Amino acid sequence: MRSIIDLWGELGDLSEDETLHVLTKLFVAYEAELQNNPDDEGVQKFFQNLDNIISQTRECNSNRR
Repeated sequence: MRSIIDLWGELGDLSEDETLHVLTKLFVAYEAELQNNPDDEGVQKFFQNLDNIISQTRECNSNRR
């Protein structure tokens, strides 16, 4: 597995379309994990963090308008 620093670099080098593709595949992977093990705290935390980040992003974007 690549280091976190390397992954940050790779993520930064992706095009907008590729970034959306990665996010979608990541979501699908965690969704499958949740279906297979609904009590997995790590997977639940992923979706909790995702929900919080979406909310924060929308608030920031709303405040900019």
